[in-house]
Amino acid sequence: MPTFPLAAPRRALAVLLLLLLGMLLPSTQAWGSVGQEGTSDDPGKRYFGALLDWNKDSAADYAQRLGAPAALYGQNVSLPEDDGGREYLKGYFGQVADQGSHALLTVRPGIPLQDITDDVATTFARQITTAAAGFRGKVFVRFAPDMNTPWVGWGQEPDAYRAAFGRVAVALRGSLPDPVMVWSPTAEKDYPFRSATTTPPKGVPLSSLDTNGNGIWDMDDSAFDPYYPGDDVVDWIGLSIYHDTTGAGAANNTLPDAGEFNDALHASSGGAGTDNFYGSYVQARNKPLLIETGAFYSPGAGGVAEMDVKQTWWHQVFASVAQPGNGAVRAVVWNETTDARDQSKVSIDWRATAQPSLASPFRSSLDTSGLAVGPVTEKGLKDVPGLEAPQAKSGTTLRGWAAWATAGSVLVAVAALWLLSSRAAPNRWSYTGSGKRDARIDMLRGLAIVFVVVNHVGINSVFQLLSQESIGVVSGAELFVMLSGAVLGMVYGPRIATELGDVVDGTTKRASKLYFTALAVVLIVYVLSLLPFINAAAVTTFTDQGTGAAGHSAAGTTYDLYAGMEGLLQFPVPQGLIPALLLLQVGPWQFNIMGLYVVLLLISPLILVALSRGLTWLVLTISGVLYIAGSVFRFRLLPSQFEDSFPLLVWQVLFVLGMTAGFHRQRIIDWFAHPRQRILLGVCIFLAAACAIFSWSGPYLTNQLDVRLALIPDTTFRYLYDTFFGRTYLGPGRVLNVIVITIALYALLSAFWKPLSRAVGWFFVPLGQATLYVFIMHVFFIVAIANIPVLRDGNLWLNTAVYVALLAILWVMVKTKFLFRLVPR
Repeated sequence: MPTFPLAAPRRALAVLLLLLLGMLLPSTQAWGSVGQEGTSDDPGKRYFGALLDWNKDSAADYAQRLGAPAALYGQNVSLPEDDGGREYLKGYFGQVADQGSHALLTVRPGIPLQDITDDVATTFARQITTAAAGFRGKVFVRFAPDMNTPWVGWGQEPDAYRAAFGRVAVALRGSLPDPVMVWSPTAEKDYPFRSATTTPPKGVPLSSLDTNGNGIWDMDDSAFDPYYPGDDVVDWIGLSIYHDTTGAGAANNTLPDAGEFNDALHASSGGAGTDNFYGSYVQARNKPLLIETGAFYSPGAGGVAEMDVKQTWWHQVFASVAQPGNGAVRAVVWNETTDARDQSKVSIDWRATAQPSLASPFRSSLDTSGLAVGPVTEKGLKDVPGLEAPQAKSGTTLRGWAAWATAGSVLVAVAALWLLSSRAAPNRWSYTGSGKRDARIDMLRGLAIVFVVVNHVGINSVFQLLSQESIGVVSGAELFVMLSGAVLGMVYGPRIATELGDVVDGTTKRASKLYFTALAVVLIVYVLSLLPFINAAAVTTFTDQGTGAAGHSAAGTTYDLYAGMEGLLQFPVPQGLIPALLLLQVGPWQFNIMGLYVVLLLISPLILVALSRGLTWLVLTISGVLYIAGSVFRFRLLPSQFEDSFPLLVWQVLFVLGMTAGFHRQRIIDWFAHPRQRILLGVCIFLAAACAIFSWSGPYLTNQLDVRLALIPDTTFRYLYDTFFGRTYLGPGRVLNVIVITIALYALLSAFWKPLSRAVGWFFVPLGQATLYVFIMHVFFIVAIANIPVLRDGNLWLNTAVYVALLAILWVMVKTKFLFRLVPR
């Protein structure tokens, strides 16, 4: 505070008169959007907020696009929270604090609502409080939103929902300073979002949903009353109002109807004795209202243009909010994410600031709404003893000529390597091995297993710059599956015609070994999780990053991978638990691909027989048809856990392609060696380089050392990535990328084997020759690393040192054959 010297009484008197005048004058809050550099937060202020995809976006980037920070930033939080989720949350609070904004936590239960006991709620509240240490802004907590819909796991269970909401509210109020509890259903249009019935799902009593008492749960019942937890635990009301006319039909971009937003805001909630939502739940209860909104636009669908759809919607939203009759609307939170539906077949872009052509008119309309942008509180985290500020996860984005020059330099370097490999000199460097094992395959398998280990351990380090889709839109998993098929084709292909029985015996024994190894790892991890001094959440739970079959909207959701396993300690063991265990429906997500290998090994003799009889065309045709069917219809053949991440009908295509290549390896090598075919080899190499450049053009930055090329707009990249390069269901672009990168790397090793072998072969080849052993052991290293508290702080260089130590230990274990008699390899 300033001080006034006694020697300047006139100056002091003038200041006092100004202060008094300021207090007596009426409030002059404008209806325009206001960004204030001060830290005052008027209780009547109305906020503009944003929901971001924090894996690909940041609060700072959004502020740059909008021209000011949002007053409120949303983040998904799983209940219960695992270590990874808590670290993400700390980083989130750090980003929001740097913008001087408030926090909106959307709590997504990862366990049944009835399992949210007082103890679970108290633990969760303590975790949130710890993550928010030093945060200056308000913390809004929106528990299990959209609870009146069937498309969320906690949906349409009114009794269990109200009880869980109350427990979480009490726990947070006892731990977090002044949390704002938000109850947020979905607008009632089309409720109950299913056909009328007398038997609600999940065993929910009809009486809890049939608000008009006619014995049927239908559109005449209240969409809100059954789910309202009570005025004592609800501070704010929330409502999701989206322009989305797709329903259960095909994606189509449509213009909002006139007055659509305001109609949804004031729509009847159904049932007897109720008024419209705004009147019944906002005005009558004297509660502020927070609205989540956005307009559906799918880049790949037909219909109205993006600008027309979104601009019409935001004009409606901001005009409605500015009306005096809607003054209780205290916050509007815009969905600034991309999403996918229909098992990732439909790409959706909700964002209003993705491009300057959208952001500029959006901001102009926002400025008429009376909603405040940030900062709304003092920036930065308060100094708290023992609190380490989260490290920024920003990197460098090259734009314009710098980006294109970098891409061009890469292509020139690839061309130089290609020309160099065609000269006489590289013959002194080329691969000359002739043994049963192909050391080039071993080195590639070693590279793939290192990528897998780095990504599964998951602590931020320099290694992520190389392992996370840096050599193209591929991960270690795809390379490993294809190379495993290649090894099988190379080993058993020459024997299948004359030693069919031995081949069947060998592949069956290998499948059995993998299966029982998987069971052993599942059970050992479960035993470790029971030990009070070990936190095994890193391998017994999975936090969705939005890249799986559930789409981006599932990001932040945590799944219990050992749900029900406590039944093993009961007598009798619950029915269905043993079959679930035997079918590998439980277990570490880092290890679930083992189930895929078991199945593929069992069917591999049939494929080899067909290949040996000259039916390669038939094998590839059937594999391709199965891949297309799995990609289009997306149904599971087996109930095993691996089907969630590696659908059998889809991922078999990589294994079969690899097996075919391994079976015909020498013929393929000879074919590419012909001068005419070398042109095609060059095309494959340049395609691999182009895919790598495309991957570098994505908006996601791994850490502060990462560099991305802004060659294409973010919207275009996300559309192309979601449509053609999806990971779980292996988009056709990803399959092509796996093929060309494998060819390119194999050609690189063939031409420059001797220098590369001396440089890195000593490390990768031994790991590639013991991949199963490394894969098994890395699960237990994940548990060990997750239990080292200092590694949770996200220190880039400390984590990098840990990776160096881990990979060195694994290499020494392989070289010394540590536990080789016990652990399969």
